Amino acid sequence: MADLLTELKRRNVFKIGVLYVVTGWLLLQAGDVLFALLGLPDWTLKLVLGFLLLGFPVALVFSWIYELTPEGIKREKDVDRTQSITPETGQKINIAIGAGLALAIGLLLYQQFGPQRTAPASEPIATATPPPRPAPDLDTTAPALETEPSVAVLPFVNMSSDTEQEYFADGLSDTLMHMLSQVGGLKVAARTSSFAFKGQAINVEEIARELKVATLLEGSVQKAGDRVRVIAQLVDASDGAHLWSANFDRELKDIFAIQDEIAHEVVSALKVALLDEDETQLRERYQPSLEAYEQLILGRQEVEKRTAEALA
Repeated sequence: MADLLTELKRRNVFKIGVLYVVTGWLLLQAGDVLFALLGLPDWTLKLVLGFLLLGFPVALVFSWIYELTPEGIKREKDVDRTQSITPETGQKINIAIGAGLALAIGLLLYQQFGPQRTAPASEPIATATPPPRPAPDLDTTAPALETEPSVAVLPFVNMSSDTEQEYFADGLSDTLMHMLSQVGGLKVAARTSSFAFKGQAINVEEIARELKVATLLEGSVQKAGDRVRVIAQLVDASDGAHLWSANFDRELKDIFAIQDEIAHEVVSALKVALLDEDETQLRERYQPSLEAYEQLILGRQEVEKRTAEALA
């Protein structure tokens, strides 16, 4: 066994394995960025990962059987031990591993501490604004606004100093969409369409034309300790006037009650022609624990990152 380990080290098999892993990880990071820019589907990154996993044992076997010599690559058994340059090759591999690790560490540090949207400490937290994002293409023909009862729930803005709480605001928006979509006679814009305007300072009339709705529900979430403040307002897209607005200050354990209350207030403000009381109640739903709810919307946030680490 000792002889085998010695021979593995001499032939640089271990070093080749480390270099392969580092290089493979860097390729996945580059692929994640490039594939997104090229509009390739998510499964392409998984395909690359699959090829890298299959190639790992091949690389180890190749490094065991073959050896780099001044004349090129030869089978190890055909190389005179006195003429072997495996120590020099090993030094070159060490340099390559060091460069790859330095690049990987630099990338991880940038992802962890790079520019992020944070609220200025010297200003009121309500002044925090999301980073600019490319605005979706709007219809320049300016079609007439919807007149039927309809609403788009825009992503609620996270006003907390902790940017990690953005999942909480997105989760609240998702829940409102789900509850409002169950109200008879009310058209609700799809999540994908509404979230395309996240972080954009665009005129409400233009957003309404793009989403084909008559009203917009927007708001913010500010979480501090075990308390949460939700501010919601309903806007008439035709003139930008506020049809309704309200504050909700609650203990975090009452988050499901908050969502129900907001949904019922919005339905009332829209003056939707509802059915009989027994049929206008929002569908009964389970009441999971707060921990389960947070894990659900955290998972949704991770999926949208479309990286190998996030999917894992």
